[in-house]
Amino acid sequence: MAANITLEKLRKAQILDAAVQMISANGSHNVTLDDVAKAAELSKGGVAYYFSSKDELFREAFLDLFGRIFDRSMTTMAQFDDPLEKVLSFGWLFNDHEAMIRDIGYPLMFDAMVLAMRDEMYRKIIHDWIEGWITLLKEALDLGVDQGRFQVDDTEKAARAISSIYHGFAIRWYLDRPNHSTAWAREHCRVSIKRYLGC
Repeated sequence: MAANITLEKLRKAQILDAAVQMISANGSHNVTLDDVAKAAELSKGGVAYYFSSKDELFREAFLDLFGRIFDRSMTTMAQFDDPLEKVLSFGWLFNDHEAMIRDIGYPLMFDAMVLAMRDEMYRKIIHDWIEGWITLLKEALDLGVDQGRFQVDDTEKAARAISSIYHGFAIRWYLDRPNHSTAWAREHCRVSIKRYLGC
């Protein structure tokens, strides 16, 4: 029984990885279940065994990737004791040399944002993901307030503002890298956040 559960987990992960790869390379509107099945080296029926529809598969693929990025963000933030460095720890998201971020993470994020314009399911995915980032930032800000490092009246509002700063720099960096380098994004994002916090 345990072997079957492990095999099912592996197959499902294989399908999700293939979906993420295909969506990031081609966009969700240009990917079919057949495409994902071929990329996963399975039959269409093999994919349908785990996912009843393209919508279900793609939703799970977005959630899987966003979850992996979020987990890495939590791990990166946990490496710092200083609350300011915790808040500033997301600079790794501006990374030209990491395919997971450059070639997969950003294309999927933009794809999900486009889908969210007209699809409530994707709007909720984006909403929940943003709320996760805000929760992480708020925890770091609360720590800084408790330590007397930050003079912030409302840490949730501040977390939303800082999340928006990161988001703005990420979009500019990703879509116009010739004029907005990784060094520019990291430096000016840090400066903007520190100024916002009065540090």
